[in-house]
Amino acid sequence: MLQKCANRKMKSDIAPANLDCVLEGMISFRSVVEGIRSGVNNRKIKKVLFDEKKVRSLSRHLSYIKAMSYEMGFELVICPSLEIEKVAVGNTHGGIVTVCSKRSLPSLSALIPEKNGFYMLLDGIEDPYNLGCSLRSLYAAGVSGVVLPPKNRMDAAGIVCRSSAGAAELMPVFEADPKEAFGLFKNYGYKVVCADKDNAVSAWESDLSYPIFIIVGGEKRGISPYFLQNADSIVKINYKREFNAALSTASAASVLAFEILRQNS
Repeated sequence: MLQKCANRKMKSDIAPANLDCVLEGMISFRSVVEGIRSGVNNRKIKKVLFDEKKVRSLSRHLSYIKAMSYEMGFELVICPSLEIEKVAVGNTHGGIVTVCSKRSLPSLSALIPEKNGFYMLLDGIEDPYNLGCSLRSLYAAGVSGVVLPPKNRMDAAGIVCRSSAGAAELMPVFEADPKEAFGLFKNYGYKVVCADKDNAVSAWESDLSYPIFIIVGGEKRGISPYFLQNADSIVKINYKREFNAALSTASAASVLAFEILRQNS
């Protein structure tokens, strides 16, 4: 499983295929391993590139990765830092890069929601950094699962994973048409709540008890009138100052998730 790369001629063997994704850093590696083990995602680790200059200073990380390579059947390549930089997207890899298959998001049709669950639809996040930040907060707040529309930024896995501190690989994420998701959770008896500014009640004064499905739209497009007309309630986030702009989707999702956590703790 252990391969030593001593020269630049091996670049073609190291570079990931077009259908692979690259996750950077040890946190990302540990998260993808845990995500695969728990069945949250269906990635397959193909190889890990490890900077030859870090072999001594990161010996504990190397030992763990080597053990996982035997357990999970991927290749561990010790190589010059230049080769890692050619594969990496950013500069926060710390000498460790994981090349793995893409993650396919399951359809909601196979989901039986938890009896007292908390799910959130994020409709309108176009920046992978913001998506990662959202998943980081939602995972910490104990969200049961996140629903994304078919057009989403989970394809930018390296950025999403890094900005989520690995939470993106651990969070159950589903892909569905928003109306399909709305109907499914309604049929399961979930309280369906929309986050909006108009005709809304303060989130601090609303009943946000489990089970709950909350829809957070994009700051540009907002939420479809269909959802606003058919939701059980519409909630807003109170501001301290007079401010007409909407919060970013990532910020609104985080604030509401922790308010829901507070009310159900």
